[in-house]
Amino acid sequence: MFKSRKPKVLGKRREYSVMLLITEIEGEEHLVLEKRASTLKSQPGDICLPGGSIDPGESPVEASLRETMEELGVNKEEIELIGPMDYFISPYGQTMYPFVARISHADFQPNPDEVDRLILVPLSFFEKNSPLIYEIDMTAKMGEDFPYHLIENGKDYPFRKATNKQYFYKYGDIVIWGFTAQIVKSFIDLLKEEEHEEF
Repeated sequence: MFKSRKPKVLGKRREYSVMLLITEIEGEEHLVLEKRASTLKSQPGDICLPGGSIDPGESPVEASLRETMEELGVNKEEIELIGPMDYFISPYGQTMYPFVARISHADFQPNPDEVDRLILVPLSFFEKNSPLIYEIDMTAKMGEDFPYHLIENGKDYPFRKATNKQYFYKYGDIVIWGFTAQIVKSFIDLLKEEEHEEF
């Protein structure tokens, strides 16, 4: 059974795909971001990339394309898929698959049920402005019924401590933070690495 088994991450996780969609406006490349509708149950009003949950039987790239089409009102033929970025696993039980794509226009018809408004940010803004960085302690908090008696050293067991970095970009009157800022920073870091290698 294990000879042909495809490995996956241990434990049940929620899987999402997002799209870093690039469009050119007046000769300058812009990243397409969304302000989520205030009526949404999850993260209303947050700034995010087009994307969402991966449906059963759907691949991450298929989900990113479907969600982008649904949220921005564009056709699949208009999207030029470039390729995947590194995916990441959050400490909150989520796996995120980012993809990079281009679109030759900025004539979007956003879905008002999901998108309050679109925000087109020049890539040069992210290249010139480093995000603010804050660290969050990810310390384990045990319930009163935690079975310390089942582990060596009980309450004195040296549980590992960890921190998680949160990034914040402030662009005009909007703040880009959380997973979106982390993905954008990773994208910009990769672009800078490529530019550095070329020289």
